[in-house]
Amino acid sequence: MTETIAKVHFGTMPRSMAKLPLARGYPVPWFVAWHDGQPEFRAMDGDKFIRAIRESLCWVCGERMQPSKCFVAGPMCGINRTSSEPPSHPQCARWSALNCPFLSNPLMARREDETVTNQRFRDQSAGFALTRNPGVTMLWFTRSYEVFNDGKGRPLIQMGAPLAVEWFREGRPATRDEVQESIDTGLPSLQALARTERGGMETLGRSVARFERWLPEAKQ
Repeated sequence: MTETIAKVHFGTMPRSMAKLPLARGYPVPWFVAWHDGQPEFRAMDGDKFIRAIRESLCWVCGERMQPSKCFVAGPMCGINRTSSEPPSHPQCARWSALNCPFLSNPLMARREDETVTNQRFRDQSAGFALTRNPGVTMLWFTRSYEVFNDGKGRPLIQMGAPLAVEWFREGRPATRDEVQESIDTGLPSLQALARTERGGMETLGRSVARFERWLPEAKQ
């Protein structure tokens, strides 16, 4: 996240998030890493990743989850059905999609400095990490997921079959055209990776076709 403060709608914030500390006028998600008493919004706490998986804790508020779970991600994750972050309560995920500065602002870029760079983020992340702001936020509602080795010794998450998928942009539901634009601009990165694997392009094509049913309906 960057230094910009988004308008935060505290009146609609889930009760489970009320205990979270505030920084720069925004609730600090449970997963955020802290350094020298300050939250580093751009980094997750590795120990909390382990706890979230083992104890079924919400990635946003840190409280125990029920069977219904929600992943907050971009459309490329939806195509691959993978995520580098554990799921959250549906209500925490939806509130974050509407209020988080990075998630709700398609022009927001991840701030880089001597501590956090996009290249370092890609090198240290599980799977094939994209550092762009996808411009839309996908909420993937499911009851299941599995953790697997990404081939580099890092844990990656296979999201379970979706019960529903919601899309947001700028604090409102995203349109079909907005989601499609995000897919069109992100897909070349997946295609480049797919070309390095035997049968990769065919597998990617099937994944894209499978994903289309979960896009917003086009306006007539």
